Amino acid sequence: MMADLRLYQTETAGRITLTRPQALNALSHQMCRDITAALARWRDDPSVALVLIDAEGERAFCAGGDLQQMYETGIRGDYAPARAFWADEYRMNAAIAEYPKPVVTLLQGFTMGGGVGLGCHASTRVVCETSQIALPEVAIGLVPDVGGSHLLARAPGSIGEYLAATAARMGPGDAIHAGFADLYIPHEFWIDITTRLEDTAGLAILDAMAEPAPAGPIKAARAEIDATFAGTPGAIVAALEARGSAFATAALAALRRASPLAVACGLANIRDQRDHGGTIREALASEYRFTHRAPEKSDFLEGIRAAIIDKDKAPRWKHARLEDVTERDIAEMRAPLGPDELQL
Repeated sequence: MMADLRLYQTETAGRITLTRPQALNALSHQMCRDITAALARWRDDPSVALVLIDAEGERAFCAGGDLQQMYETGIRGDYAPARAFWADEYRMNAAIAEYPKPVVTLLQGFTMGGGVGLGCHASTRVVCETSQIALPEVAIGLVPDVGGSHLLARAPGSIGEYLAATAARMGPGDAIHAGFADLYIPHEFWIDITTRLEDTAGLAILDAMAEPAPAGPIKAARAEIDATFAGTPGAIVAALEARGSAFATAALAALRRASPLAVACGLANIRDQRDHGGTIREALASEYRFTHRAPEKSDFLEGIRAAIIDKDKAPRWKHARLEDVTERDIAEMRAPLGPDELQL
């Protein structure tokens, strides 16, 4: 029993429950380590047939990583804690994505950033009427990480680029459409399915209780997304400006609020994954090249300051506009790290 996490076994299941509802179940460094260790213990334990991951509280499955310490150490010029957190978090993401047994996640409320890494690489991902899933990292100067580029690259059409560049939130229907979730089961049935999964490990109960998810606005806007988000960063801006629709105006405003460097590098990561059929490990390694450099060379610390510390919502990004980010800027943030490359 831990303050932020409950890890235990039932008749047939390994159970992971986040217990920080007051903090929207944000992931600490220790939580990532403890989850990875539990997965390793259960991996070859014949008494564990599946792993079930859920969270206390109605507001969030997991709203992301705990950023406060990264800021406090980063502004002092100590980048090691943030780098160590990301490396261990990404190892957890890879362990879930590659797990040889079924992993079921129950994603109520906010599932964002680090919560996507914990919840959306599982083999069966369940959403409900309150689910809101997003990779909003560009709003604080980071690329979509935790293997997010792997998921985004596999979304239909240019939806991945749209989600990455605008930090748009997906309700349950759009999350299923974009490949971030599998089944829609109303929240009132979750206690029942949890009990039955713990007792019998019978995944058939999930399919039996699933319902059609409500249609979402992102799926409805697919044609417009594909028409505007398929090109270079500069071409995306030009297409949105030229289109001038309500959708395009809102998307452009969201894109303009984000870190230009993060948007440009995030799009490059997604397209590299798509073009080369990249694995989850390759996605994490590429993302880590950016995040390893982020406290020192990107907009990350300024993004946290504006969003979380001072809360003035007025970040001073390194580039005034997305069109000002050069290919050299992108290449420098995405270059191999030599001896500091991510080791999974």
